[in-house]
Amino acid sequence: MTLHPHPDHAPARVRAIEAAVIGLDDHWLQVRWRIEGAGAVLVPAFAGKARADGLWQQTCFELFVRTPGEEGYVELNLSPSERWAAYDFAAYRAGMADRPMPRDPVGTIRGAHELMIFDAAVPLAGLPALPWQLGISAVIEEEGGARSFWALRHGPGAPDFHAPACFAARLEAPATG
Repeated sequence: MTLHPHPDHAPARVRAIEAAVIGLDDHWLQVRWRIEGAGAVLVPAFAGKARADGLWQQTCFELFVRTPGEEGYVELNLSPSERWAAYDFAAYRAGMADRPMPRDPVGTIRGAHELMIFDAAVPLAGLPALPWQLGISAVIEEEGGARSFWALRHGPGAPDFHAPACFAARLEAPATG
């Protein structure tokens, strides 16, 4: 899936970001972000696995998960530093609370020169039951202070990954045989 930069916050050198669900089993949801033109992307320093707030203020990868037909949703922030956050919202930007997770999500970043890959594995037991409407997004900070906001779709106005327009993908429960 192609992510698009918000028109009011153009990237400096990043040319493209692709995201994909690369795995789903009884235990993990795996998502990959692929960044082209990543030579100037600032990556937060390693900090170890732990919950932390404010991760979106630096390079951060985000997932929004909602059960179709419901107002509430889950927000996941995944930093290359290995810090993470998970929140429940009762409705659009309302009723925010920390979401319990059975174990820490895993985030791994790798890359060379102009290509960067961020892989995340999120414990499936910490997410609502499938099917989902998904918002897949990224905040990218680059040298020189440029910060761009990437999503499958953007709503009108300022960047807002919580906007209904951003829940642009759907993931069904795997077929059982």
